[in-house]
Amino acid sequence: MEEKHSMEEEHSKEEHSMDKEVSAVVYDSRKIVEGCLFICIEGVNFDGHAFAAEAAEKGAAALLVSKPVEGLEDKDITVIKVEDTRYAMAFVSAAWFGHPAKKLKTIGITGTKGKTTTTYLVKSILENAGLKVGLIGTIETVIGDVHIHAENTTPESYILQEDFAKMAEAGLDAVVMEVSSQALKLHRTQGFVFDYGIFTNLEPDHIGPGEHESFEEYMECKGRLFRQCRIGIVNCDDARVGKIVEGHTCELETYGVGEDAMLRAERLELVHTPGELGVNFHVAGLMDFDAHVPAPGRFSVYNALCAIAICRHFRVGTEDIQSALRTAKVKGRIERVKISDRFTLLIDYAHNAMALESLLSTLKEYEPKRLVCLFGCGGNRSRQRRYEMGEVSGRLADFTVITSDNPRFEEPQDIIEDIKTGIGKTDGEYVEICDRREAIAYAISHAEEGDLIVLAGKGHEDYQEIRGVKYPMDERVIIEELLAGGLEHI
Repeated sequence: MEEKHSMEEEHSKEEHSMDKEVSAVVYDSRKIVEGCLFICIEGVNFDGHAFAAEAAEKGAAALLVSKPVEGLEDKDITVIKVEDTRYAMAFVSAAWFGHPAKKLKTIGITGTKGKTTTTYLVKSILENAGLKVGLIGTIETVIGDVHIHAENTTPESYILQEDFAKMAEAGLDAVVMEVSSQALKLHRTQGFVFDYGIFTNLEPDHIGPGEHESFEEYMECKGRLFRQCRIGIVNCDDARVGKIVEGHTCELETYGVGEDAMLRAERLELVHTPGELGVNFHVAGLMDFDAHVPAPGRFSVYNALCAIAICRHFRVGTEDIQSALRTAKVKGRIERVKISDRFTLLIDYAHNAMALESLLSTLKEYEPKRLVCLFGCGGNRSRQRRYEMGEVSGRLADFTVITSDNPRFEEPQDIIEDIKTGIGKTDGEYVEICDRREAIAYAISHAEEGDLIVLAGKGHEDYQEIRGVKYPMDERVIIEELLAGGLEHI
């Protein structure tokens, strides 16, 4: 109601009519068409208000602005001024597509880690029980059989509502999606109320220019989800959960391994066989059954437990949950690539020190003969990240293969030198091989019995970005080609 009131107030100062037919809703100046409502969005590197006059010239019916615009003299265009055009766009988009979220069960997952894996687990469990489920996240958007490559973890509100509309039209029952802190900050998930809002965990991340000014702001943005959902499901073992749910307006449930959790995992047991790294555990509290996940470590238990807590609300049977947990796979998230029973090779997206430390610490618990870590760092990103990742790998891995990631507009060797500065603070042994394909060949051909090798940093990515160009590079394909070419591995 507040938004409507502000529009009416502005209209009282305008000569132009609010009673207009709108042909399209547009926020990209390149897509302006006659009769559209053009929403002027302020971004980090652009400002849609600068295109207001162009929109009027091209016959836009109306403008949605948050500050005065010039060049509209003698133009037949209605100007609606609001406090925040991004916030308004979310509501406009929802209305434009007929409020499609009301036709779906909506599940939003936020947190520093675990979002991607948990969304795929939820999708797998619910589909195992016969539901039709859409997915929106870091890797892709999935609508039925259609897979769309993701540009952002959570798309702009207009795209999000358009995706919801396509899902509803395709007859889907539910959608599970990752909700980034940036999306919450920029109001991409306004305009509807989630049926379920989920919190996995929180650690310092995404702090810096163009992201969050401080950890406090990062935390506050994550917490907004629990004022935008009906039922909140949170990890009560996380030290910052109290801050996250402060001021919540939803009904709350908890999961974790602690005794206070409403749904909890007990009796964790690591499983290490030639074909698998996994965990057995018992689910207690709101449900009661034994579970197994074919992925390593405590964080895999948290991801599974979170998914169980969500799917419980859909009345999914125990056997369906157990079966789906055993078979669900997520590309690039501790993904095992079978080469030999003599050693284990994993691909993971860990691309900062926090994620790499969590991954390597988890893998060390399985007591491999050697833990081998191959990684690089992205160019045009914080140099501090390189020092930290080098130090983490040098401290936790038995052997490190330093290579290239996405160098972007930097020289790969310069990035490697920064990583070496970090690893130099440790006693860790390493080799540097700039070409990632050659580095992978080296890691495999020098594998020893009982080794655990992890290729970190690229995960689901199937490209390498060099000077503005994304060249095809999928580590799974590289491994296949190396083996087909007769690569020696004993």
